[in-house]
Amino acid sequence: MAAARFLLHHAPNSRSERILWALEEAGCGYDIHWHDLNTGTQKDPAYLAVNPAGKVPALEDRGPDGDWQGAIVLESQAICGYLADVVPEAGLAPLVGTPERALYATWLSVGGAVLEPAFADLAFPRAAPPPARALGWAPMGEVMERIERQLGKTAFIAGDRFSAADLMVGGLLQWAVGWGKVTPEAATRRYLASLDARPALARAKAKKLPPCQGG
Repeated sequence: MAAARFLLHHAPNSRSERILWALEEAGCGYDIHWHDLNTGTQKDPAYLAVNPAGKVPALEDRGPDGDWQGAIVLESQAICGYLADVVPEAGLAPLVGTPERALYATWLSVGGAVLEPAFADLAFPRAAPPPARALGWAPMGEVMERIERQLGKTAFIAGDRFSAADLMVGGLLQWAVGWGKVTPEAATRRYLASLDARPALARAKAKKLPPCQGG
């Protein structure tokens, strides 16, 4: 039996959970290599050969036929965008060269480069935060206002169709709300409810823990 196309290096309660969701949305076969962040398996030499940073997620692409092609993608934003491009039939990204693609590219980057660091600053405040002008992102409150304005115009973050940008922005918003760090306004609440209702997200949540832990 041929191996599944993708191998995801995953640890529960980590950023790799959004890649489980991405793979389920893409509808493609994948295997999971489990890591335990508490015991530090992500620092094992064998895994450092895959990801020298010793972090999850990492995605190995064996190719459509399950034959190893040497493709390794790191960082969740890059992985979400990569899956959208190599599994185009999933419809996770607008066509290149369209206005929709420009909006998608913007929000895919906002998720990783703006929303995530703003949330990190809120969740783990620094003793001496740098001046606002020195940061490459706005405070969480301003980011949430920007998201609310966008979602007042479109059903999803980058238009009226679900895309990989929602994996990044929506996934991070779910964390922020779940941790009790933000209180979403009406359009964002509607958006999060629509994400919660997606079957692919339910399947991903069912797989986030190793089988021995009930996943």
